[in-house]
Amino acid sequence: MLTMYSTTWCGYCHRLKSQFDREGIGYRVVDIERDPAAAEYVMSVNGGNQTVPTIQFADGTALTNPSITQVKERLSTLAG
Repeated sequence: MLTMYSTTWCGYCHRLKSQFDREGIGYRVVDIERDPAAAEYVMSVNGGNQTVPTIQFADGTALTNPSITQVKERLSTLAG
């Protein structure tokens, strides 16, 4: 399952969530404004910036503000 690091006001996050729902991709959402450890993680993979959406995959890799196509490509690579 994917983890989406997000905020409540992020338009890009809302769009990507809708695309995940439409594609049947399972995910959980972590609000970086409510979870300081999540905010630290996001900054660690984005050069100190709290850029959302940041997507973390099961293998620990991450993509920042990806398109649905990029997410599906990464998932297919991980599936083998």
